[in-house]
Amino acid sequence: MKSFRRAVEANDHAAIEALLAEEVVFTSPVAFKPYAGKAITAAVLRGVSRVFTDFHYVREITGQGGRDHALVFRAKVGDREITGCDFLHLDEQGLIDDFTVMVRPLSAAQALAEAMGAQFDRITREATGTAEAEQV
Repeated sequence: MKSFRRAVEANDHAAIEALLAEEVVFTSPVAFKPYAGKAITAAVLRGVSRVFTDFHYVREITGQGGRDHALVFRAKVGDREITGCDFLHLDEQGLIDDFTVMVRPLSAAQALAEAMGAQFDRITREATGTAEAEQV
């Protein structure tokens, strides 16, 4: 999914959000249950962009039919190097309706869980719109 890859690599959060279906389900590598909905998924992805450094995709794999994509990435979380994969499924309109992330190694996943945990209050405020209300 080249448009998603370009948006992520450009850190263009508006473009990323525009590619998400309203009913998207995001499955995190460090949370027990999936997050449902565009607002929370977009907020989680903004949080990830604040946590990852040196993020870059290294490979893109497209499934037969063009609705399933795997984007392999590398990044750092603090001093830990992380390798992961974004698994995307597109709905009939070409929007991402299923987004699953897997990462390795365990030490990097643990660092990611800790860093994202520190972001969670902000992510929740962004997803519910209270972050904008606090800035006014």
